[in-house]
Amino acid sequence: MLVRRLSDVAAIEVHGLRPHVLMDAGELGSRNLSVNWLEVPAGVSEELRSHEEAEQVYVVVSGSGTMSATGDTQRLAVGDLVLIPPATDHAVENDGAQPLALVSVQSPAVSADELFSRRLAAQASGYDEYEDDE
Repeated sequence: MLVRRLSDVAAIEVHGLRPHVLMDAGELGSRNLSVNWLEVPAGVSEELRSHEEAEQVYVVVSGSGTMSATGDTQRLAVGDLVLIPPATDHAVENDGAQPLALVSVQSPAVSADELFSRRLAAQASGYDEYEDDE
């Protein structure tokens, strides 16, 4: 048995979201899964995104918010599970007053580079196609 503690994993700052990569693709001997802890502060939303090959499951561990996928938006609360099929645009939003935390599992595994590097690169360069028009 292998254990990785959330307290040992650094958060990545991406557009107000705080993902923690608990198990990246190929880590800890896993061949088929990647796992992230995602913190969404109050008032923050994620832009629509998809993963061409991977199914994705989110489980709400604290707070509440909404998840949108293929034009459908659902309210989420602690204990709720959301299944996102491959190649499905989806986004999470914390429209509440408390932080929202979710565990996200992808299969087959999706590397953190694939999940976050494009956004981080855009953020670092000062050009951000994900930024809302103001």
